[in-house]
Amino acid sequence: MRDPYSVLGVAKSASEKEIKSAFRKLAKKYHPDANSNDSTAAARFNEANQAYEILGDKEKRAQFDRGEIDADGKPKFQGFPGGGDPFGAGGPFGGGGGARSRPGGFEFRSSTNAEDFDADSIFSSFFDGAFGGSGAKRASRGGFSGARAGATKGADITAELTIDLEDVVSGEKVEVGFASGKKLAIRLPAGVEDGKQIRLKGQGQPAPLAGGQPGDALITIRFAPHARFKVEGRDLRCNVSVPLRQAVLGGRVEVETLDGRVALNVPAWSNSGKTFRLRGKGLTTKAGGRGDLFVQMQIILPEGDRELEALMRERAAKEPAAG
Repeated sequence: MRDPYSVLGVAKSASEKEIKSAFRKLAKKYHPDANSNDSTAAARFNEANQAYEILGDKEKRAQFDRGEIDADGKPKFQGFPGGGDPFGAGGPFGGGGGARSRPGGFEFRSSTNAEDFDADSIFSSFFDGAFGGSGAKRASRGGFSGARAGATKGADITAELTIDLEDVVSGEKVEVGFASGKKLAIRLPAGVEDGKQIRLKGQGQPAPLAGGQPGDALITIRFAPHARFKVEGRDLRCNVSVPLRQAVLGGRVEVETLDGRVALNVPAWSNSGKTFRLRGKGLTTKAGGRGDLFVQMQIILPEGDRELEALMRERAAKEPAAG
């Protein structure tokens, strides 16, 4: 990779804030989701991401400035302790105290412990001297495992998914599409909310370097407006039309819910505005339950009912005049 300072377009003296600002501008400009028709955008985005992996980390930036790691975050060969000869004094294969010369200039340590000469010990000593650190420290930060651990993560991909309220409670999978053309069938988590974001780990762009982790898929959920229901948290509200006869005499009225029709028992002499509560007919909750559905009744007069009209006129004639 190119020099990370050049990739981000900043000077070596740039502050952390300047580096972060430069990275954000490039990430926004070359994000694959915003450049689906530009085949080079993903490469530029990953290059900026990799540069920020180094310059955005104080320790890695210092290591790069000192020449200890390269632009890919991999350790640079620093030479052997005590000089450039691995078999010279101070080298990993050189003689120390108690060492004896052998023909040809080679030296080895005199020891009665055979474990001093097994392959693991020799190469462990070699890499300790060549790359610095030892044991667990090298495994966590330096050497080859450190280079693998520092490999760049793939870019995240984003999308918005508009769903119906029926989808929230159905338990069925829904399909979401991304700008790149990728499609995923997902099952909505219990208690999903309007405007909330779902993260699908490992479903984003692949890592640009071997050993890296793929990015994630970030999906923002939007609830589509519903013709009958109003959302209030995990509860729903709706209106139901009740004929005058059921309002006066009482009776059963069908109510549409997200799960289908249910029968509502309306008591006699119920007025418009009376609200009924249907438990467990709302949206799913994170705890695994359901909210409630609140149904408000509205009395509907029968159209063209001449008998009712005559009755009302008769009763009106019997009532004393106002005033």
